[in-house]
Amino acid sequence: MIYTPKKAKIKSVRRDSHDTVILTVNYHMKHEPGQFVQVSLPGIGEAPISISSYGEKYLELSIREVGNVTRALGKLRKGDFVWIRGPYGNGYPMKLLEGNHVIIIGGGCGVAPLKGIIEYLEKNRKKYRDIILFLGYRSPEEILYKKELARWKSKHIVNLTVDKALGDSCYTGSVGFVTQIVENYSMNNQNKVVFICGPPIMMKGCIDILKKKGFNEDQIFISAERLMYCGVGKCCHCMIHGRFTCQDGPVFRYDAISGFKND
Repeated sequence: MIYTPKKAKIKSVRRDSHDTVILTVNYHMKHEPGQFVQVSLPGIGEAPISISSYGEKYLELSIREVGNVTRALGKLRKGDFVWIRGPYGNGYPMKLLEGNHVIIIGGGCGVAPLKGIIEYLEKNRKKYRDIILFLGYRSPEEILYKKELARWKSKHIVNLTVDKALGDSCYTGSVGFVTQIVENYSMNNQNKVVFICGPPIMMKGCIDILKKKGFNEDQIFISAERLMYCGVGKCCHCMIHGRFTCQDGPVFRYDAISGFKND
């Protein structure tokens, strides 16, 4: 367990939306898709951030500016420093799921930890079958990873939608909730696993739809979000039915915490 933050230099900064910035950090570590790190700035504070890349050469962090720490992180530039400890938590059990078709459903900033899965799958492509993406955002302006989307569309089945596109004459894609796209997509549960991350109401809606299509709860994995202040199971702010999100999660097989749906 890593308790002491390490200083890391920012290699690049990219803004993908009005409130989301992507930091590429010179930080080397082994990690699994779905894990997170604690990122801090001295004198300001610390925040848990999902890892949105896969590999040991660098660390990519997608920062949504919603609080004092994340707003401060959003102001950093190339050459600045952050302090990082981790990785923490359990990620997606990728090796156990080899040989399956992989369905990835993401909503808004919930796409960030799922991006690490996509990179893992691309590095281990021969071990999995089809990769199907369902990605939903509130508006065209809030679509993340536009640069990566072109590559994903050339290699995988990508279903992209936005809740609304009023006033955007450049957007010509699907309009509607991601739950509608999942519901209208023809699929069965044979040799398939599903990874979901996004707002709780969106995850709940997608899970209900998948179950109607014949998916079992043990085929569905979710990435839960809670207030993970410490990251090591000491502050107890992130408990879900007796389990620590920071240690037992943030990735859970749905049948293990299906009671969380109304939390």
